[in-house]
Amino acid sequence: MHEECGIFGIYNHRQAARLTYLGLYALQHRGQESAGIVSSDGFNVATHRGMGLVDKVFNNDVLRSLPGRLAIGHNRYSTMGSTSLANTQPLLVSFFGKGIALSHNGNLINAQELREELESGGSIFQSTMDTEIIVHLLTKFAKSLGKRQALLEALRRVKGAYSLLLLSDHELIGARDPQGFRPLVLGRLGKSFLLASETCAFDLLGAKYLREIMPGEMLVIGEEGLKSFSLGPKERIAQCIFEHIYFARPDSLVFGESVHRVRERLGRRLAQEKPSRADLVIPVPDSGVSASLGYARESSIPYGMGLTRNHYIGRTFIQPIQFIRDIEVKIKLNPIRDVLQGKKIVLVDDSIVRGTTSKKIIRLLRKGGAKEVHFRISSPPIKFPCFFGIDTPVQRELIASSHSVEEIRQKLGADSLGYLSLEGLLSCVKNPKNYCTACFSGNYPLEVRPRTKYIFETKRVGA
Repeated sequence: MHEECGIFGIYNHRQAARLTYLGLYALQHRGQESAGIVSSDGFNVATHRGMGLVDKVFNNDVLRSLPGRLAIGHNRYSTMGSTSLANTQPLLVSFFGKGIALSHNGNLINAQELREELESGGSIFQSTMDTEIIVHLLTKFAKSLGKRQALLEALRRVKGAYSLLLLSDHELIGARDPQGFRPLVLGRLGKSFLLASETCAFDLLGAKYLREIMPGEMLVIGEEGLKSFSLGPKERIAQCIFEHIYFARPDSLVFGESVHRVRERLGRRLAQEKPSRADLVIPVPDSGVSASLGYARESSIPYGMGLTRNHYIGRTFIQPIQFIRDIEVKIKLNPIRDVLQGKKIVLVDDSIVRGTTSKKIIRLLRKGGAKEVHFRISSPPIKFPCFFGIDTPVQRELIASSHSVEEIRQKLGADSLGYLSLEGLLSCVKNPKNYCTACFSGNYPLEVRPRTKYIFETKRVGA
């Protein structure tokens, strides 16, 4: 499914903007539409934002124009609001004469209600991002409460998924929603502190991973050190299971676990639940690699690379327009005929959404010489849309919402099709009760309504 966003921030480093650039580079997989950085030298803030990949938006001259020892950055894939420069982040505003910047990963399910309330009170919005709602709430409460308490109050008003970074002239603040939908981690590089969506950003910089920002925690990093604040009473934790299935890089620690190891366990469990007689196990690169390794090891079927991937284009699924996705499928993958010729293949992928890409991949394998293609999916069927920061299609476009497994198999042209069970999926992670699996079960951890997000069906979810 579509990625959400990647966020990165650093406190107290003389090359803050350059390190933020590198951090965003490591998090490029989380968003490819736009990128931006805001830096602060303690007195003034500077910003640069643009459409496209990180290395296209920034160069040496741009990075030299972003001085200071504090910086935050953002890679975007739009889950709320249109794709435009006006909706790029970090969002920079003037706040009582000083610059305040925000980077947000997630989706607010009460965004429309809050926006209508704020607009009726005189607020004027400059974008269609739900992130801007937090800014207006912050301004609303600041005079009476002060900046920190105003931010706490603003975050208590919003509902849904948010991992948030806020930069002011002297502070870096990170916050995570009470359910902990999206990841946010804390690291250290010498005397500098870092916040990021994933630990792979720390690895690139040689920084040490310290801990997660806890669900419902706001962490303030400033001249007084690190101070932690609670957003309120503890609530049910509902971390996004798709971070482990697909979104996060396999070399990251997410929700305290190695992504690669979790995916490998998914593949092992999949082999137990959905075995197949075959000559070779191959992945859909790159997201299916770890799970296919687990499947091969558990089944004792040799592992091989039957598809080669063009790494000079983005993930097919991240592109926002269906026409572009269709073009990219044709140039992204190519079969390795010498590997496939006359073989019975187990093809392992992380998920099936609409099924259009999977159908084309299976057709590629057959043209490449595969005798049989047995398709195995390291997650359950996706039947329901997400409202918490993942840009899923509307429910009627999710193939599993209206088709049986056998019907899906026929549409894709596979010789057999097997999904991992929900029980099998949850057996592969620590603390299975702490995960949101609503896209499989329809059991949302928070009450949602179709009007929450502009792309969804007008009828009630699941109806």
